[in-house]
Amino acid sequence: MQNKQGKLTRQLGIVDVFCVAAGAMVSSGLFVLPGLVYAKVGPAVILAYIVAGILVLPALFAKAELSTAMPKAGGDYFFIERSMGSTAGTIGGLASWFSLSLKSAFSLVGIGVFATLITPNVTDWQIKLVAAGFCVFFTVLNLISIKLTGKVQIVLVLVLIGSLVLYIFRGSMLLDVHRYTPFMPFGKSALLPAVGMVFISFGGLTKVASIAEEVKNPAKNIPYGMILAFCTILLLYGLTIFVTVGLLPGNELAHSLTPISTASSKILGTFGKVLMAIAAILAFFSTANAGILAASRFPMAMSRDQLLPDCFAKVNKRFNTPHFSIIFTGIFMLTVILLLNLEELVKVASTMKVILFLLGIMACIIMRESRILNYKPAFVSPLYPWLQLVGIFSYVFLLYQMGTIAFLSAGGFILLSILWNKIYAHEKTARKSALIHIVERVTAKEIVGDSLAAELREILKERDEIIEDRFDKLVKKCEIIDIDKQLTLPEFFTIVAKKFAKRLNINAQQLFEALMEREQQTTTVIKPGLAIPHVIIDGEHKFELLIARSEAGIIFTETSPPVYAVFVLVGSPDERNFHLRALSAIAQIVNDVNFDRDWLRAKNVEQLRDIVLLAKRHRDHS
Repeated sequence: MQNKQGKLTRQLGIVDVFCVAAGAMVSSGLFVLPGLVYAKVGPAVILAYIVAGILVLPALFAKAELSTAMPKAGGDYFFIERSMGSTAGTIGGLASWFSLSLKSAFSLVGIGVFATLITPNVTDWQIKLVAAGFCVFFTVLNLISIKLTGKVQIVLVLVLIGSLVLYIFRGSMLLDVHRYTPFMPFGKSALLPAVGMVFISFGGLTKVASIAEEVKNPAKNIPYGMILAFCTILLLYGLTIFVTVGLLPGNELAHSLTPISTASSKILGTFGKVLMAIAAILAFFSTANAGILAASRFPMAMSRDQLLPDCFAKVNKRFNTPHFSIIFTGIFMLTVILLLNLEELVKVASTMKVILFLLGIMACIIMRESRILNYKPAFVSPLYPWLQLVGIFSYVFLLYQMGTIAFLSAGGFILLSILWNKIYAHEKTARKSALIHIVERVTAKEIVGDSLAAELREILKERDEIIEDRFDKLVKKCEIIDIDKQLTLPEFFTIVAKKFAKRLNINAQQLFEALMEREQQTTTVIKPGLAIPHVIIDGEHKFELLIARSEAGIIFTETSPPVYAVFVLVGSPDERNFHLRALSAIAQIVNDVNFDRDWLRAKNVEQLRDIVLLAKRHRDHS
């Protein structure tokens, strides 16, 4: 059972998606980390970033697929809960919220490093107060409007990208090629640990999945926006670090916590140093803004599923934003900014982010293997399952690189999440996860109800903006029969005539004869396996549809293969116009490339009905 909740509105376009994904990636990973990594691998820091970016691809494609199939608030939580159940979902939801909130708080505190470049005398407490002030600002911004938040994000990201392009262009004219050799002074063995260090720099890319419910045309805007952001930021990372290595002496770069700003001073003097410090601060702001936006959607999604109190699911009627969830996230961030040691907590958050990447790929695999007919992603992750397996092995290796303390801390967090699920959410959720569908397929047993398929049906209708027309309404109330043995045509039409006779209050024998006569004139088998018998009957305002499946087949003619899909139309003369529209609708439905496969795979009549209702076709609302 799902509790009552407000509905979020779709206000974000592809530019917003791009800027949320891009802005979430560019922060300390670019403006602080390169110097630390250079100290361990030398100029190969360039390669470390490129390899780390490539390793993000399995998670990127998995999230893009899941987001287009289930564009709902909550991202990771929603995918994990629907694929593996409420316990795994609780872990995923709380871990996603905790990880994003901490990283957003860390981004705001991180401005202190660059603020000292502009105002050297600033104290640690002043830095915290400034960070807290901006935390309140971005929290209020998220409360007022998702659209305004998106616009601010666009400005931040475009200014940031412009600054980096200027840095790359000017810096490329002053490179010292001798600084790239030797390329791997510490040997090849140092590269993989370095990849593990910078991998999390790309972690923000997939946070856009958590706001999927607020994206317009999610089937296209989410995957295209994420992929465009990935390609842009990977290119900027590679070129920016390439230029930085060529501008700074190795010893200076290895000991710098502000490598981009330091290198910029070599190009434009003090102005360049301040300019890139401002760019870095904008990057931290961008990450924090996107983080609050994304993190606040996890408690909302969990509350909808009764894994958290109902208040988290409430949507403000004026602003259409989840105000309680946003305020709660803002207060948590404010607390850690002012009172806690962020560095150690961020290490734990990074570990959980990799765990979430793993769970995301597993969710993608489980949804695919469950063969739920209503799982219809608009974007399909390529190279399945090999790319996913490479991702799993890579992320397990990265977890090993994270260190024992961070891993054990993340394990403790997971244990607490499980306890919360058992104490608070025990027996509140009865949804069947996709994993159960796999067990069901293997054991050939119907274990519980099919609520997930029903939920996916509603998600698809919302995603594809399906507005029911008269034919849809006809399908929703029509009779569907699933025949478990082979029938001759007279046997089949006898069953059909009796069904229609009750619904239309007509003579069954007369209808049987009319159907047989129509078939004798010209067969209604329109392609192998499919027939659309249709007849006109006496009366007014009468029109009915009957749908039938027979895996064993119905023998329509001696020369054609047995028919397994039948759509029977019966209507009065005054319904002739709608009769033609119904025939057109059926023709569009059965011409889908996956129709035959899905039709024979459907488990029951409701899944057969969903195939027809969710088909892509022109809908007449005249």
